[in-house]
Amino acid sequence: MKDNKTVIITGGGTGIGKGIALKLAKNDYNLILASRNVSNLEKVKNECLKFINADQILTVKTDVTDIESVKNLFNMTIKKFGRLDVLVNNAGVFDGGPLDELDISTWDKVLNINLRGAFLCLKEAFIIMKPKKSGKIINIGSISGQVPRMHSTPYTTSKFALSGLTRAAALEGREHNITVSIIHPGNVLTELRQIRKEDKDSEPMMDSENIAELVYLSIKLPDNVNLLESVMLPIEQLYVGRG
Repeated sequence: MKDNKTVIITGGGTGIGKGIALKLAKNDYNLILASRNVSNLEKVKNECLKFINADQILTVKTDVTDIESVKNLFNMTIKKFGRLDVLVNNAGVFDGGPLDELDISTWDKVLNINLRGAFLCLKEAFIIMKPKKSGKIINIGSISGQVPRMHSTPYTTSKFALSGLTRAAALEGREHNITVSIIHPGNVLTELRQIRKEDKDSEPMMDSENIAELVYLSIKLPDNVNLLESVMLPIEQLYVGRG
């Protein structure tokens, strides 16, 4: 087997995760795609097989909120490839509504997937990366983690917290040569669920491939530097002071 970098992508079956998987496949990486939806994973796998061999890709049904499921993901990665070089924490969900009308189950669902899931995966990655003194972890945040939309309390809170998790992990990883960073996407065409109905036809959008380019740049950076925090958005998108 080639000595390629091995990358786990959570939420790898749709949207940004799919875009990242295809970009890395085109550049001959070993890929582990994780999601609860196996059908979506297999579709992305088949697209990736246009660029890489079957022995370079693994799909793993994973619930990032469940610690045993996450441990299985990382165990299968090591069993298959014997290494982990990069984790892309991309799994996420959007939900919200007026704060005083929010059901606690909505709050729990969003925080569990977007924050608990990222933490569990990050923890398992550290267990593997610390002994070898090498590794990169890229968290996919959102500009909602800097400038919130109306009626997005759970999502906004989770993404603000993900920035804090990123910085705390980057500090702990520093002495072990582990870089932890976060990318904040603006409007992505494949994630229209994050756009209010009245804005879908008016807000500028970008493709998941644009975010994939930034992830690829982060992976390719020399090991002694870290693109700690970055924002990518359509040039015409409202950002500061958006509604």
